[in-house]
Amino acid sequence: MSAATSTLDELKRELGELKDLGRIAALLAWDQQVMMPPAGAAARADQLSTLGRLMHVRSTSPELGKLLDAAEPVAAGLDPDSDDARLVKVARYEFEKEVKVPQDLRAELTRAASESYVAWVEARKNSDFAGFQPYLEKTLELKRRYIECMAPETEPYDALLDEFEQGATAAEIRPIFARLKEALIPLVRAVGSSGAVDDAPLRRRFPIAGLQQIEQQVLARFGFDPDAFRLDPTVHPFETAIAISDIRLTTRYEVEGLESLFSSVHEFGHGLYERQIAPELDSTMLARGASLGWHESQSLLWENLIGRGLPFWERFAPELVDVFPELGSLGAAEIYAIVNKVHPDFIRVEADETTYSLHVILRFELEQEMLSGELPLSELPVAWNQRMHDYLGIEVPEDRLGVLQDVHWGIGSLGYFPTYTLGHLRASQLWQRISRELPDLPEEIGRGEFGSLREWLRENVHRHGMKFMPKELQERVLGGPIDPEPFLARLREKLTGIYGQALIP
Repeated sequence: MSAATSTLDELKRELGELKDLGRIAALLAWDQQVMMPPAGAAARADQLSTLGRLMHVRSTSPELGKLLDAAEPVAAGLDPDSDDARLVKVARYEFEKEVKVPQDLRAELTRAASESYVAWVEARKNSDFAGFQPYLEKTLELKRRYIECMAPETEPYDALLDEFEQGATAAEIRPIFARLKEALIPLVRAVGSSGAVDDAPLRRRFPIAGLQQIEQQVLARFGFDPDAFRLDPTVHPFETAIAISDIRLTTRYEVEGLESLFSSVHEFGHGLYERQIAPELDSTMLARGASLGWHESQSLLWENLIGRGLPFWERFAPELVDVFPELGSLGAAEIYAIVNKVHPDFIRVEADETTYSLHVILRFELEQEMLSGELPLSELPVAWNQRMHDYLGIEVPEDRLGVLQDVHWGIGSLGYFPTYTLGHLRASQLWQRISRELPDLPEEIGRGEFGSLREWLRENVHRHGMKFMPKELQERVLGGPIDPEPFLARLREKLTGIYGQALIP
């Protein structure tokens, strides 16, 4: 064995063990949100804090720094796109970030997230923002300390964005979001109360057993492998990959209509991304999505471009009616119109495609104001409710349906929300290219065949894992930066077909 090979192997062993520790932490967090009895919360906070401290010690150790120093000259002689060269590059990026964070702060962040999650669940149940406010105050205090460690060259919020969308800046995102507000707010006002789509047939609570049956039928067609995937109920849906062969999806059933189906389809998109990462990357830190914005592009592609598309319902409307005979003769075109109805509502995860990004933009703006201190937390519910009125034209009746609805602030994930809309926009850009390269895809979807789409995504996006930074993958796959115009053009075309040209501004 050459010295170069030995150096890389030693680095990969160390990084592989760190990856394993991270996956153990992910498993503990999944268990906390899905299986753990409530009385285990305090012990789980201790366990995750201990694990976080151990991971931080290992990931910032001088020994790891020396391994990276030794590996970088070796990697410089490799193909820059090779797995090993990319692993060294990503590991250096992560090391330089993590070494700036004191061990005690990392442990505090982990403990606070675990404790805050439990407080959020209780506060949401009781619509009690005051009960959650001290935990959010603590989270903000810790995030400010974290930002001080990062010392961002641009603005403080960018340090939090970088946790989820590496290299992104608020200055880049603001004009994109401004364009969306400019286009979407008038669109919502024009059609949101038109009454042109009657959603009464699906505006009901369906039996959970029936929802689970139709979800199983749909996901099986998509490629859900019960040997590698599982699906469980939880308070707030999410996906966790314990390995590329162990994908955990969650959904929730405390909703009207088919929202649990769309939730399951959304999380499947996340899970398929992790499942189709190249096997040789599985033991490395490259075995994850390029960013949360890329991850959301996959989940939203399956949820909106597939699951809310007419070809999908041409295939699955008969199965839905078989499961729920009370739907009678409800056909594909009717279901398609209903599931794409512009319906301003309180809950982001149940929002239609037209209103969804306005929910995200609201959170993006409020996070920056909370972080800067411009918005005192005691005034957060009022500010939230005012923007819901301004952007969506609705009045929030209680905090459970407003400021407390999302888990993200309950687990310390500030900076996450913008990735949802970045994912929306990437999904539409991807769909443009996919439509050119897979011209028969609508017919395949109408037959319930998704193999060519899975393979296209595997080859062009999934197999690379985190080998490429988000902007680099964007350039390689889409040939340019994130662009809101394909999304807006597709949305207008769809809504024109449902509502008619006269209503579309």
